[in-house]
Amino acid sequence: EIFYLYMEILFQSVLILIAVLTSATGAEEVIYAQLGETITLKPPEGYKSHNYYLYWYFGDYEFQIRSICLADKEWMHFSLSNGSLKVTFIQQEQFGTFTCKLTWDGVKTETTYKIIKLSVNSSFVVLPGEPLPLVCDTETLHSPNKPEIHWLNPQEEIHSPSVTVNATNQHNGQWACVVTHDKKIHKAKISILVLAPLQPQYTSKSSPLTIPCSISSHISWEQIKAKGIQEGHWQFFQKPSSCLKSVDPQRLFQLSLKKPVSWSKEGEDRGLTPVSGLEKGVLSLTKKQWKVEDRGDYVCTLKFNNGVTLNRTVHVDVLQISASPGIHLISGQQLNLTCSLSYPLSSDMSMKWIVPEQSSQQPVAFQQGSTYFTILRVDTNDGGNWACELWQRNKRLTAAVITLMIGENRKKGHDYDLVARPFFMTETFFYIMCLIMSFSIVYRTQADHCAPQPHPRFHSPPTQKSTVNPYIFLCIRSHSIIIIIALRVLFFSICISLSLAEFSRR
Repeated sequence: EIFYLYMEILFQSVLILIAVLTSATGAEEVIYAQLGETITLKPPEGYKSHNYYLYWYFGDYEFQIRSICLADKEWMHFSLSNGSLKVTFIQQEQFGTFTCKLTWDGVKTETTYKIIKLSVNSSFVVLPGEPLPLVCDTETLHSPNKPEIHWLNPQEEIHSPSVTVNATNQHNGQWACVVTHDKKIHKAKISILVLAPLQPQYTSKSSPLTIPCSISSHISWEQIKAKGIQEGHWQFFQKPSSCLKSVDPQRLFQLSLKKPVSWSKEGEDRGLTPVSGLEKGVLSLTKKQWKVEDRGDYVCTLKFNNGVTLNRTVHVDVLQISASPGIHLISGQQLNLTCSLSYPLSSDMSMKWIVPEQSSQQPVAFQQGSTYFTILRVDTNDGGNWACELWQRNKRLTAAVITLMIGENRKKGHDYDLVARPFFMTETFFYIMCLIMSFSIVYRTQADHCAPQPHPRFHSPPTQKSTVNPYIFLCIRSHSIIIIIALRVLFFSICISLSLAEFSRR
């Protein structure tokens, strides 16, 4: 009897164990979705190879979704396909818990899907400088594993879930709210349109540039005329210098509406040329060689009879390189190179220096306004073309080039003639002048002895005859000595000045 009792207890235990094994506790999956989004709930894998029973439930009512009536508005967003439950254009009342119960070969599984609402801003349009409030939030989830939430801007930079910034061109584009939970990532994307002018156009003295202004290609010029176009023109607002607060606009071109439509040049000639294709709506201007004075805003304007005015403003900036003390250097001098625009660099822009191949200097990239390059002691290998490139993220915008001419540094002994030369030249000049003066005195003395005597009625008695002194340099008249000394000093000063100028140039 004890044996039979023991076997009965053992048999009951096996039945209990089998019951536990054949009724598996289901997994739980968290899914984040926005209003209006479409989601698909998939049952566990591997059940299709057996005879199975599949049931979907929603909420706490244990409502079995076996067949869905499309006429029922409450369930018109649900559909079944190959065992998966699809929810299209999900509504507020459809966030909650879905359950999938699956039975095959005596095995029961239950999987729970929690659909959590993800709240983000809708796509919107802002003006430059307006606040841009971004909110990304989810409903409270009673779970030890909390989701991680952050924003990604169009440049793939991370921002906090709630952020407010002033709108700029950099904020234009697609933003993504990223939710990470249990190593699964869900992204909710929105589009932000910043009604800003066109991106600035960058060029340099050695690069051409076209200022864009065009009408959509699907709009013909005849359609523009049919809208009652009144006039069109280009204006230039020069960037004011540090001493001027504002500069009056300059009219560049006026649109002639007579057939064939054309541009007529007005005002100061700045070297700009209209791009061909005006009859196709191309209003752009181009120029091959730009100057620093060309920095500023170029405005393309179309006015219509009904009072509507269309403006397109393009900011043009010219990249330039300046060298101090200059482009002519000698080995051993310090060199400072500056690469600059009219405005500080934005956070997504950088400059890169390109050095000559034979130079020992290393190429350097600077960011956020660091646009200087200093060489404490240049040598002849540093001569040649130096380039400064302007980059925005991974795009090269333009480049400026400067050519340095570096000569060898002469030895100090060779500079001796810069001082000695003026001295010898001045002394040579002095003795030549003295020699000329002495010959003049001798010649005059000889003339006094040999000249015929004039008639006393017409001429006064002859003066005391001059004689030649052996020490002729001491017998020069005082005013002649003063003149020679003055000429000597003047000539010496001129030679010294020329020598110093040559020394500075070296």
